[in-house]
Amino acid sequence: MGKTAIILGATGLTGGLLLEKLLLDSRYNKIILFSRTSCGIKHDKIEEHLVDLLDLTSHKEDFNADEVFCCIGTTKAKTPNEEQYLQIDYGIPVMAAQLSKENNIKTFIVISALGADKQSNLFYNRTKGRMEEAILMEKITNTYILQPALIGGNRSEKRFGESVAKLLMKFVNPFLLGSLSKYKSIHPISIVKCMVFLANNSYPTILIPSDEIKKIAINN
Repeated sequence: MGKTAIILGATGLTGGLLLEKLLLDSRYNKIILFSRTSCGIKHDKIEEHLVDLLDLTSHKEDFNADEVFCCIGTTKAKTPNEEQYLQIDYGIPVMAAQLSKENNIKTFIVISALGADKQSNLFYNRTKGRMEEAILMEKITNTYILQPALIGGNRSEKRFGESVAKLLMKFVNPFLLGSLSKYKSIHPISIVKCMVFLANNSYPTILIPSDEIKKIAINN
């Protein structure tokens, strides 16, 4: 019998690529989406719930699957208010982990960021670090936290600051060697391949930094 997966953030760049990959994967017969807006794809495998993601707990009965992929994230430019930013980047993943624990979902995979640190002076890194800590406290059997560097690829929405950073990284990447290689920008398809591998195989570590994400993607 095929598996069921939940994707949070399927309308984003990485989440959208993940959805496309799972639709082609014969191991999955249902993909449940929780989003604010429709992904725009009609497929027999898709079960789409258009909801307020800040109120996921109201949809506990529908939150049932073999695994959860959390691809939620915002930017300071898109969400300048720090309280709203915290509700999205911290609140949604943590609520999803809590629901996963309550509903006995055994696998939870979330995208964090390289440099995540709850003690960081940077709000973005501190938020990601706090999110990681809260998710680990749920003690879900198979928890994997991906920590990518700057994510490349082309988004449907324009993010000026991110676009400038991506352009800069094209010149910087060749010089990031050895222990610095984890800071190279990473393509979202590498993240997707890594997530799907982790969902279907055991792996010895929970925190997966950017260079390790690439290695897993290349080898699988």
